[in-house]
Amino acid sequence: MTTVTNNTATSGTAATSTTSTTSKNSMSEASDRFLKLLVTQMQNQDPLNPADNSQITSQMAQINTVTGIDKLNTTMTSMSTNMTQLQMLQGTGLVGHSVVMEGNQLGTNTAGNGVGGYELAAAASNVQVDIYNAAGIKLDTVTQSGMGAGLQSFEWTPPSGTSMTGLTFKVTATSGGKAITSTPMMSDLVDAVSTGDSGLMLELRNSGSTAYSKIKTVS
Repeated sequence: MTTVTNNTATSGTAATSTTSTTSKNSMSEASDRFLKLLVTQMQNQDPLNPADNSQITSQMAQINTVTGIDKLNTTMTSMSTNMTQLQMLQGTGLVGHSVVMEGNQLGTNTAGNGVGGYELAAAASNVQVDIYNAAGIKLDTVTQSGMGAGLQSFEWTPPSGTSMTGLTFKVTATSGGKAITSTPMMSDLVDAVSTGDSGLMLELRNSGSTAYSKIKTVS
């Protein structure tokens, strides 16, 4: 079942509407006061020393600029709301999919084997993946050779009776005796999506609420 939540729905829309209405009323009142003052000034000006047209023009330009900025803010707020709704619609398509992101939790495939991945900053001649249990005790080591730069994956067959709960892994990569920077990658399943101040959030089965920006791949 697809679950979608929106933390900024009703209350957020109401608050935006109220703010927008208040802003419009404030700008309208400011414009009315300006025009009334301008008319009063014109009616009571000294005929021998009339008001400078350039000053009047400048004042009118200023009030128009402020009004234009207010309209622009209203437009941008509306666009932001539409973008959030679009993100939600796109996000629903991720529910039920597997995603890969930075992390060292060992996953499990349908065969019951441990799976994980890593990202190499450069090609590595040797890669060592150490597997640890929930207590931090090393259980086994997976070795790979001739791995290229970028995202890579590995699979580990656990001994019979091994608990797969809370397993983690550590990656060490070298090339010609020199260390190669490696970043552990883990997979997780998307159960739901939501939006908030941080944008689109994915509710992952094992990792909980995670920003969509942290996701590397989706499958």
